[in-house]
Amino acid sequence: MAKEIEKEIKNKSFVLRIDNDMMSAIEKWACDEFRSVNGQILYLLNQALQKYDRIPKRKQ
Repeated sequence: MAKEIEKEIKNKSFVLRIDNDMMSAIEKWACDEFRSVNGQILYLLNQALQKYDRIPKRKQ
């Protein structure tokens, strides 16, 4: 358990400007998949990065 705490993921914050229509679509999608809007955006970014081999796949 101590090793898991040591490898805790640190998140960076930044401002993201999204038009109202896109934000509404993301909010609905997040609700449909029982995620927060932030969680949905992170999920979508992660999927795109993995699809185009921009980040290594996580080891389990």
